[in-house]
Amino acid sequence: MAQRRYVKPSSGTHLLNAVFAALARLGISVYGARILAIRGRNSGAWRTVPVNVLNHQSVDYLVAPRGETQWVRNLRVAKTGELRLGRRVEPFHAEELRDADKPPVLRAYLKKWGFEVKVFFDGVAADAPDADLVRIAPSHPVFRITPLGAVRMRDSGTE
Repeated sequence: MAQRRYVKPSSGTHLLNAVFAALARLGISVYGARILAIRGRNSGAWRTVPVNVLNHQSVDYLVAPRGETQWVRNLRVAKTGELRLGRRVEPFHAEELRDADKPPVLRAYLKKWGFEVKVFFDGVAADAPDADLVRIAPSHPVFRITPLGAVRMRDSGTE
């Protein structure tokens, strides 16, 4: 089994995440940002975090640049969640990709958000050889997300 990797966010990252989350709650997406909402694996309470949703070859993905985050652990258990932007709520089902299937998705993710996340990918960039992407794949969980039912609008006072 591969060693679990997790890069803890700095206080500056927490501040930026709070700004992106606030904008997403207002319905403003900065470069594809959404609020990911997942039921906690122990508490069952909604847990939220801002994420970048990657659309690659007409399929949506969530990539965890920091590795084994709490949202990754919760999503592995729940298998479903919501993507939120303003009052818009998109329920989805998630399927984790095998390491062998990750390289093209990681390449696309780095191509789009490398300027923001490159520090978490051990010097591997979008133009890296396939072998480098295969090497880092176990450290970066990737989920294929598919819509579950209709998009709905939530009340403004709910989490």
